[in-house]
Amino acid sequence: MSSNLRIQRICQYCENEFTARTTVTKYCGDYCAKMAYKARQRTVKIERSNRETIAIFQKPLEELKVKEFLTVKEVAALLNCSVRSVYQHIVKKKIKAVNLSQRLTRVKRSDIDQLFA
Repeated sequence: MSSNLRIQRICQYCENEFTARTTVTKYCGDYCAKMAYKARQRTVKIERSNRETIAIFQKPLEELKVKEFLTVKEVAALLNCSVRSVYQHIVKKKIKAVNLSQRLTRVKRSDIDQLFA
């Protein structure tokens, strides 16, 4: 059954005017429909990639929240400051730390939580 409708529309992809035969036609032809589909698929892939990237960035912080003893570098990442600042706070006794050897300085997670309590 053919339609006798003739509706002037603007293509959603190329923005050219065309004559549509149905009320739901969005594109002027097959090429524009395929290109719009590819653009939609591209945006879905980009959004998925962005979510995966955010998850990768948040994963280390979630792991740090579980650990009981933290290194100075992990404390710096948790507090969002430099390693040098953490060492300065340790020297000023604002952060309690245990120096197991020259390169093994550990900070208790509960001590970090007490800073903000």
